[in-house]
Amino acid sequence: MVFCKPITIFLSGDVMLGRGIDQALPHPSNPVIYEQYMKSAKGYVEIAVRKNGPIPYPVSYAYVWGYALDEFKRVSPDLRVINLETSVTKSDDYWLNKGVNYRMNPENIAVLTTAKIDYCSLANNHVLDWGYSGLMETLETLKKADVRNNGAGRTLTEAAMPAIMEIKGNGRVLVFSYGTTTSGIPSSWAASDKKPGVNLLKDLSDKAVNSIKEKAKELQQQGDIVVVSIHWGGNWGYQIAPAQVKFAHKLVDEAGVDIIHGHSSHHVKGIEVYKGKLIIYGSGDFLNDYEGIGGYEHFRSELSLMYFVSVEPSTGKIVQLQMTPTRIKHFKVNRGSKADALWLRNMLNREGKAFKTGAKLNKDNTLTLQWN
Repeated sequence: MVFCKPITIFLSGDVMLGRGIDQALPHPSNPVIYEQYMKSAKGYVEIAVRKNGPIPYPVSYAYVWGYALDEFKRVSPDLRVINLETSVTKSDDYWLNKGVNYRMNPENIAVLTTAKIDYCSLANNHVLDWGYSGLMETLETLKKADVRNNGAGRTLTEAAMPAIMEIKGNGRVLVFSYGTTTSGIPSSWAASDKKPGVNLLKDLSDKAVNSIKEKAKELQQQGDIVVVSIHWGGNWGYQIAPAQVKFAHKLVDEAGVDIIHGHSSHHVKGIEVYKGKLIIYGSGDFLNDYEGIGGYEHFRSELSLMYFVSVEPSTGKIVQLQMTPTRIKHFKVNRGSKADALWLRNMLNREGKAFKTGAKLNKDNTLTLQWN
């Protein structure tokens, strides 16, 4: 079958709906956490209020998405894909010596369905913050809400199995999720045939490429779009590790991957188009509870982008990448100002120079990726 209409996929950075944001939602979790400097998740609400003013909690499920809901309506993407960086559980079995504890009450799961999120990547360094029981409840809650996911599971087979999503009348999209220890995922979190956990890559070796290639080959049909969502690298810094670039290129060349959706960095990073395939090395934080936390201000981590990538269904090649600048404030997604859009444009131009990519600022303050 030949598909002609481009497929448009929304990709976001980290969506951190636990801890402080969970406390502002209608059904907050037990606020007790075991962090060095904070013992109650309510503290993150308090410092956000001190920094930016009142948050009208309890807030609605639509509240946290804010301007994003307007953009979803305007663009109408075929799929909405996020990295869900929290456990969804009532478990009190926190992971010992884990420095940060993210959980969202399962009774707040409507926060995802309100935004019509189709898919959540779980291969990250917070999905097991509240132990194996927390992971089990996360998986069950997402299943009941009919939100597709992978990257973590009851076994490695389950964690590694891609989500296969039908685009009505226009083919399929396969989404694989992986994590690396460079993002802060403990190696002990790796899933196995006998143990729950994360779909963790030991490294970015040729063996890892071949493993992804074999899994994709096993399931892919002609015309399918293959997305790899990967949690990799540190939280801060624009430099992209040569190993990441090499790995991304090999995924395109050898594994037939069409889109690489990278995340972990708390700020947006440079973008590459390699042989017509989109590589987002770091998509930043889309929603978090970091307001009021000082440090690293020059990275402007409160700014983010809504990535709307359109690809040819027959080839997987990028047709267009439209990006909507956003700002995190008052625990919600706000529309970025013209100054915010200019800052993001300049950063993308600077960091994209090595990849021969840049961004054009449009009249409506959105950005369009340009590449050679």
